[in-house]
Amino acid sequence: MRVVTLLPSATEIVYALGVEPVGVSHECDYPPAAREQPSVNRSRVDPEASSSEINEQVAEAESGDGVYAVDRETLAAVDPDVIVTQGVCDVCAVDHVLVAEAVEDLGLDAEVLTLDVHSLDGLFDSIHRVGAAIGRDEAATDLVATLRERVAAVETTAARATETPSVAVLDWLDPVMVAGHWIPEMVEMAGGVYGMAERGAHSRPREWEEVREYDPDVLVAAPCGFDVAQTRENLSDLTERPGFDDLRAVREGRAYVVDGHHYVNRSGPRLVDTLEFLAALCHPDLFDAPPRDAVQELPSLRV
Repeated sequence: MRVVTLLPSATEIVYALGVEPVGVSHECDYPPAAREQPSVNRSRVDPEASSSEINEQVAEAESGDGVYAVDRETLAAVDPDVIVTQGVCDVCAVDHVLVAEAVEDLGLDAEVLTLDVHSLDGLFDSIHRVGAAIGRDEAATDLVATLRERVAAVETTAARATETPSVAVLDWLDPVMVAGHWIPEMVEMAGGVYGMAERGAHSRPREWEEVREYDPDVLVAAPCGFDVAQTRENLSDLTERPGFDDLRAVREGRAYVVDGHHYVNRSGPRLVDTLEFLAALCHPDLFDAPPRDAVQELPSLRV
């Protein structure tokens, strides 16, 4: 089975099911072996730019030829049986419409499987769908069972908490965007309250004053596509906003930077790791501290 995965979460799913893809997206970097596979797309946005510059580049690309382009020569060369793409966000990964057009134009005999995840159940369903498409049904069933056990363990432990902290997760800093999709649900599973977005809602820009008025007990900065180091480079986009130091989460030392690139914004199996991280931030007395390469207290990164 020759599989191409055009988003990092799908690459993680395919590897977790015991299949090595023959082609991946330019952002696929986990597991490390994914970096060795040929990239079948390219981005028109510089991922190393500042958050405001990336926002401008995305807007310009969307008004032109789009954020991503399919490398048709490479796609034809790897000749896949299955191509896994997404329909969640045109900014996050190559859109399924572009992929379908490329497959038709190249005359490839490939199934295009589109994932559209907005919740943990959506993730588990996607794992089953990928497993069925690539002949790994049993492995998919085992993986989902393991992930569900971990989710249940978090919910059982969080139920013992005596407080329910309010939480805000920001998945972009300039402009400020509040994370949606699976994050509201996961915060609630972790024993918190998520008052700035409904379950399954798309992430969208918000006025900074809305965050100040919400004044969360726990604040998480997890820009899409940024790891901890890149978030640190752009941290002034958040810390220099008026009233930042007055936020309850900042005053009480409950503001954090989380690796958005690998965890918060990537709807693969490691979303369950993210759930465990959020539980630890909501209830540090009940859960083990997250690994420091993925989660750090924001004051330690102030610039």
